[in-house]
Amino acid sequence: MLGLVVALRLAQAGRPVTVLEAAGHVGGLADAWVLEGPQVAVTWDRHYHVTLASDTALRRVLRELGLEHLLCWRATRTGFWSGRRLVSVSTPVDFLRLPGLSPGAKARVAATIAAGMRIRRWERLEQVPVEAWLARWSGRRTFERFWRPLLEAKLGSSWREANAAFIWATIQRLSAARRAGLRREEFGYLPGGYATVLERFAAHLRRLGVEVRTATPVTRIRVGSDGLEVHLGAGAPVRAAAVVLTTTPARAAGLVDGLRAAERHAWERIRYQGVVCVSLLLRRALSPYYLTYLFDEVPFTAVVEMTALVDAAELGGYHLVYLPRYAAPTDELFTTDDATITGRFLDGLRCVHPTLRDEEVVAARVSRAPEVFPIPVLGYSRLAPPVETSVPGVFLASSAQIVNGTLNVNETVTAAERAVPRVLAALAAGRPALGRLGAER
Repeated sequence: MLGLVVALRLAQAGRPVTVLEAAGHVGGLADAWVLEGPQVAVTWDRHYHVTLASDTALRRVLRELGLEHLLCWRATRTGFWSGRRLVSVSTPVDFLRLPGLSPGAKARVAATIAAGMRIRRWERLEQVPVEAWLARWSGRRTFERFWRPLLEAKLGSSWREANAAFIWATIQRLSAARRAGLRREEFGYLPGGYATVLERFAAHLRRLGVEVRTATPVTRIRVGSDGLEVHLGAGAPVRAAAVVLTTTPARAAGLVDGLRAAERHAWERIRYQGVVCVSLLLRRALSPYYLTYLFDEVPFTAVVEMTALVDAAELGGYHLVYLPRYAAPTDELFTTDDATITGRFLDGLRCVHPTLRDEEVVAARVSRAPEVFPIPVLGYSRLAPPVETSVPGVFLASSAQIVNGTLNVNETVTAAERAVPRVLAALAAGRPALGRLGAER
């Protein structure tokens, strides 16, 4: 999505653009896939996504694609599993009944969330360890019981390095999903999911004259005698006056010849968190909750029941469940076979929902994405790479430039919108003149 938005804005600015995508289809982490079982084939998003009313950057793009009016809005509920009990935390009243926390602890958690909602400037929080900030507001015992499991679920052992702006961004986004007054979560989705968005997006780009080339991995970018050479493998390189890379900095560092040593080292130092996510197609719903937080140990970090939001008719009457596990790219899960992962995750799911039977599981598929979002270490904004690089004509527009938000499609679109004016300004200033431009992921 980042590369597609970059291509869209450059084309609208009158620049001729070529999109080079390594995969066989566009979309990256926002792409769709097929879940197949006996006599069943359902297409939906490979990872779980929702749209918020506050997602202004994404909604603007959907509006340009003629899709925004199709958004379906639903109130959702949230669950909490602890001590082998599944309870609702969908309303303030539910939260007051939450088991495992004393009334005082609940009051301090509520005060922490309220404090996060009031803060408007995140810069100072970026210098504070997330543990220190949460423990100060919630208390040490409440941090260990409530906040630490949530941090570990998202960041693994790297939570100890995270800054407090990470939890602030999370609180800000979740609070934006609640309707004023009713205080209930509302999320939106498009009929057909992101398959609809990506098909429309690619078609729109082609109408603007953008060349979209899939199954075209870039292997090297170097400065040639008459501009940049973009190498695509065994074939002849593509000539380009400028290139915008929309991959991670570490991957970009491995592609671009001529980067300054300090710049290459800085890019390679930015560490990412990955995700292994099992998608399940079931014959029935498991609970009324879109999201269930897990406070007892199971192999995954949450249960996301997409059909608590999406009409099951979109999925042939079946129910879609995501079981994500966020992990470092070096985690053994990324090299474990699908059958083993699926078996482990299903065993864990039966701990949360003991009545689930084997015959109710229609299809399962495992997604692995070793680089999803950068670890938000202290002072991360100083590490985030600039758009312009030391190689003339080479630019970087990356998720690594999201410094005060959680990774989601809206933040990805926002990163693209912020990068393009800098690209255009550099090109207008003659650094260098643009001929053909590739956006590679």
